[in-house]
Amino acid sequence: MAKNTICLWYDRDAEAAARFYAETFPDSAVRAVHRAPADYPSGSAGDVLTVEFTVAGVACLGLNGGPAFPQSEAFSFQIMTEDQEETDRYWNAITGNGGAASACGWCRDRWGVNWQITPRVLTEAIAKGGAVAERAFGAMMEMGKIDIAGIEAAIRG
Repeated sequence: MAKNTICLWYDRDAEAAARFYAETFPDSAVRAVHRAPADYPSGSAGDVLTVEFTVAGVACLGLNGGPAFPQSEAFSFQIMTEDQEETDRYWNAITGNGGAASACGWCRDRWGVNWQITPRVLTEAIAKGGAVAERAFGAMMEMGKIDIAGIEAAIRG
């Protein structure tokens, strides 16, 4: 296991979530599944307790801790995309598998984990500052899934 690992709290489906991420994003994999050695407040001996996995190269640990701590927008994965096809593929995978669309490139998967599907052109435009950033940001604020053509049009003015 990596020295620094993101721990994600799931109600009870950490393994299903990790397998979905591994199938959806490159450089992602399920590394190990660990079962509870004894009963615990949200489960029984033998239940999946933790899952070691990576998402786009980031080490994660899924913990089946029960319903006490639901996910929120305070944590999200930001996935940088290169084109509309890649943006659509990730967005559609997350929202089409029981997830939900949100605003400004954000969506939530069926386990409550939040994702920012962010085209590189948007990030670069905002980093430029000034009028370009303002126009790109304004266009993004009107979008759910990011439309790269719309961002590029805003950049051009």
